[in-house]
Amino acid sequence: MEKDIQAFLAEDIGQGDVTTDSIVPEDHISEAVIIAKEDCVIAGHAFVKKVFEALDIRMVYKEVVKDGEAARIGETVSIIKGRTRAILTGERVALNLFQRFSGIAAATRRFVDALEGTGVVILDTRKTTPGLRAMEKYAVRMGGGQNHRFDLGEMALIKENHIAAAGSIRQAVAEIRNRSRVAIEVEVKNMNELKEAVAEHTDRIMLDNWGIEETRTAVAFVGGRVPLEASGNMTIQRVREVALTGVNFISVGAITHSFKSADLSLLIKNKVEQ
Repeated sequence: MEKDIQAFLAEDIGQGDVTTDSIVPEDHISEAVIIAKEDCVIAGHAFVKKVFEALDIRMVYKEVVKDGEAARIGETVSIIKGRTRAILTGERVALNLFQRFSGIAAATRRFVDALEGTGVVILDTRKTTPGLRAMEKYAVRMGGGQNHRFDLGEMALIKENHIAAAGSIRQAVAEIRNRSRVAIEVEVKNMNELKEAVAEHTDRIMLDNWGIEETRTAVAFVGGRVPLEASGNMTIQRVREVALTGVNFISVGAITHSFKSADLSLLIKNKVEQ
């Protein structure tokens, strides 16, 4: 995390913050606040704190609205006290991260809230920003969702192209079991593939882009023998209907690739006397 943040700052600062360094004395100390300009769910304090500490090791950062908590429009989310140069130079990188992760958390929370009372779990996917996966998946958890596999080595997920390459679900499962002891999930597109996956005693089955009635039929056939995950073009408008079919998980790529960043703003409140 620290190495990544250093790289983010280097990219933004370039040869130096000519504006801030020209205007603000080196020993100038300020207190600043980050406020919510819209209702949202907060995620990413640790990353924001690291940005400012990378520029001023003595920076004091106070969390007001904790990660995973809702912030209301106009509410102070955090308070920062330290070198004014460090606050202003780190502002953009800090807010870019904070707004992004809070947007992911808020998007996730909307899906989680839509499933209240169903017991169905919202999962993320690997449709994340390269280099930011750990942070974005953290934001999903702060929104109340759970993480699917973090990388390709954590779990086997047999998809359509793997089945085509292996010749069958049975053969694909056998090849993995000959080489690894990881959990195996199979993506299926019809009842024949579902029956084959159940027969292989896989750890989870993904129903990819199945209709509501088809999903109900699949749930009835499986009868709880294997956990079922629904996936594919999931929207807030239809997610509860899918959940009520009886699946165990619903994976939503949109929470990490089509979210809207939260609107957060940093304001210098006053100069602090040393």
